[in-house]
Amino acid sequence: MEKQIYAKTKSVKVVPIGNSKGIRLPKAILQKYGFSQEIIIEEKLEGLLLRKSNDNKLSWEDGFKEMAKEKENWKDFDAALMDGLEDEEFKY
Repeated sequence: MEKQIYAKTKSVKVVPIGNSKGIRLPKAILQKYGFSQEIIIEEKLEGLLLRKSNDNKLSWEDGFKEMAKEKENWKDFDAALMDGLEDEEFKY
């Protein structure tokens, strides 16, 4: 049995916002998907994808600090350092 993809369409108008243009998203859609102050727009081959901003993501710096706090053993990853590619010249 093939899985059906449920998709609704809604037409919204492009409106002037200062020197730019924008769209207004209905309140029900904002609430349904948890959109608040920031929305991520991804360009895909199929079109634009709007995603909720993941505000609780750590920055790279904060991520490294959190990893250091855990004092985990990362020696298994040392194997990737000596994979034989360190002597290869890469052309750009």
